[in-house]
Amino acid sequence: MFFVDTIEVAGLGNRSYLAGGGLTAVAVDPPRDIDQVIAAAARRGVRISHVVETHLHNDYVTGGLELARVTGAAYLVPAGARVAFERVPVDDGDRTEIDADGGLVLHAVATPGHTPHHISYVLEEHGTAVAVFTGGSLLIGTVGRPDLVEPRLTERLARAQHASAHRLAAELPDETPVLPTHGFGSFCSSAQAEGGVTTIGKEKASNEALTRDADTFVADLLAGLDDIPAYYVHMGPANAAGPAPVDLTPPAPADADEIAARLAAGEWVVDLRNRVAFAEGHVAGSVNFEAEGQLATYLAWLIPWGKPLTLLAESAEQLLAAQRELARVGIDRPAAAATGDPSDWVRAGETPVSFPRATFADLADRRRDGHVVVLDVRRQSERAGGFVDGAVHIPLHTLHQRLGEVPDGQVWVHCAGGMRAAIAASLLHAFGRDVVAVDDAFDAAEKAGLTVRSGPCR
Repeated sequence: MFFVDTIEVAGLGNRSYLAGGGLTAVAVDPPRDIDQVIAAAARRGVRISHVVETHLHNDYVTGGLELARVTGAAYLVPAGARVAFERVPVDDGDRTEIDADGGLVLHAVATPGHTPHHISYVLEEHGTAVAVFTGGSLLIGTVGRPDLVEPRLTERLARAQHASAHRLAAELPDETPVLPTHGFGSFCSSAQAEGGVTTIGKEKASNEALTRDADTFVADLLAGLDDIPAYYVHMGPANAAGPAPVDLTPPAPADADEIAARLAAGEWVVDLRNRVAFAEGHVAGSVNFEAEGQLATYLAWLIPWGKPLTLLAESAEQLLAAQRELARVGIDRPAAAATGDPSDWVRAGETPVSFPRATFADLADRRRDGHVVVLDVRRQSERAGGFVDGAVHIPLHTLHQRLGEVPDGQVWVHCAGGMRAAIAASLLHAFGRDVVAVDDAFDAAEKAGLTVRSGPCR
């Protein structure tokens, strides 16, 4: 009897898998922090005999090379991926025995599109397909985006995605579970779909790659592509070179004087506490990226690559979780860290600073009293669905480079739900601006009496 265990990497919107039988198993697209994969194998009482990659990932640093080294497993990587380390190259049609007693075999199927070399793996039990690991190819309701490799290849890869989806649909039974790596909030997905479970049959009925002709699908896919996180440019090369083992030992401790010195030197000091606590009191000049939010995605997107980073956390546990999350995207070693609360992080004679939070109803009341700057930090694709009339639009991932473009006056900053508004408010506050963070769902804006427009916007 086979098993498939899912390893959630929620902060990045990804999944890894451990699949096998009674004795041995294969790890598919493992995250960099491999201890959780090893723990999953230990719970099953199996040996990891194989580690496989569906492609060279563009959104995270893989743990595949290190997992294979630690466990002695064979490391299978698509033959077309140019890498600088020893691996077992995988070609279309290759079959790999995973568990002899269980009759488990992994069948490689070339599915280019997300990358030119992409491989999906069909898990077969005694010759019958029981699951397909689709990586960044066929996702739930969509496909992996085709624009992360090279702009000149984007349209060609989009057409390849359509063909690859149709190949999987034609070759696999409708009841075959589809187990993608991306698509649960990852920016590697070309769109975000609801649900966490699907099959080939369900995708045939609902996935536009399978319900539309190639020309229509490609045109719509290319038109709908969203912004690419800036740090993605570093992930592919890191994975091709062979990532170093992850180091999650505690960073050097920072006292109040060192925190102040690092801020004075222009370094980034990041407060990991929730946005409510941060707004109520924080170190002047620090910025807020909630540990419980999409920490790795947004911090790695905004911080200049290689910039020294100091983390402020309310506990050692929160700090370690943040280190783990950041290591997954190649931010390996914080320069320093401190735990506690703002009273511990400011020098003698200094006090924490704060800024107010509000709702869209508060914003509507404030607008009736007079002029106020409204800053929308959502992405363009979100804003196209509706925006507050008169709001200035600067997407969060560009704000740190465009702070001088925000008009004078008190700035009421909003996003879709509050998390990104808190990040933006902290950046503006550190820049010396008078800010109010709108911590509210955008759906509440029109209900509060604000004029919400749709259609073309600037």
